[in-house]
Amino acid sequence: MDTARFAEDLNTVPDYLEELAPMLERGYPGLAQLPKANRLLVLAMGSSAYAAATVARQARADGLNVQVELASTALLPAPAPDLLVIAVSATGSSVEVLAAAQRYQGAGRLVAVTNNADSRLAAMADFVLPLNVGEEVSGISCRNFRHSVLVMAALLESFGASFGELGETARLAAAGNRELLASAGDWLPQASDVLLGPDGVFLLAPAERRSSAEQGSLMLREVPRRPAFGSETGDWSHVDVYLSKTLDYRALMFAGSAWDQQALDWMAPRGAAIVAVGGSFPEAKMSVKYQGQEHWLTAVLVETMVPELLAWDWYSKDPRHSWSSRV
Repeated sequence: MDTARFAEDLNTVPDYLEELAPMLERGYPGLAQLPKANRLLVLAMGSSAYAAATVARQARADGLNVQVELASTALLPAPAPDLLVIAVSATGSSVEVLAAAQRYQGAGRLVAVTNNADSRLAAMADFVLPLNVGEEVSGISCRNFRHSVLVMAALLESFGASFGELGETARLAAAGNRELLASAGDWLPQASDVLLGPDGVFLLAPAERRSSAEQGSLMLREVPRRPAFGSETGDWSHVDVYLSKTLDYRALMFAGSAWDQQALDWMAPRGAAIVAVGGSFPEAKMSVKYQGQEHWLTAVLVETMVPELLAWDWYSKDPRHSWSSRV
């Protein structure tokens, strides 16, 4: 990992999304070769699991039988003629994914979704879908996360799910990411001041876009090594509300949940500092908006740029993590 090069990867997000768009429109490479299946099992870890779970939720609403499991679980179904197993790992070397995929190796029903065609995972699989991300020079998954969302959406569409025009979504997401990068000088300094506190930052996102809270908090932990915690907005009132009473509470809220106001009604009276993304709340100290925010899948691909740029800002100001008494 080369954290100091994270900004290089962030700045290339729009270009890579634009390059992915025509591939999604033409019929994504490798999809036509996949066998029919009544059941789909996705195995992944970290960012890959966040991405897969988000699109799988929509696919299940469309009637598809698809389950996403952390590859680290010991509770996996046996290989079967009606089961297609999709192992997702950008590097193709995640040890948990490799161990879980081994259970299905040789059964003719294993798909690798990876950015490394020469990886061990690709060698194990019967079918390979490339992520077409190029090299992330920092080693931190920002482009890989977004491409995993779109490639997994394309895969699930081939089995009957519906995500609309994925090529157009990729282009809208490219424009939204480019807008946030270009306007960062206008919103990032204030957002950074509001959210940087002694007790970390808490990210809330609607269930349909839960990956934004999960991926965003991961970026804040991985890059500047700051405490960050992700919650689903409705569930927040059952699992994180308690901390808003005792901590210097700083919240990054991805707007759009039916339960936004419930969370705000707890946080605001307790003096929480709130930044809204993709919408506005009177209780928020500021809002960050971008084009395409009204479309849920575009939002998934764009709104994580806010915590990613926050992560870079905090890291660049303190690359030695001097804020921590343990360093």
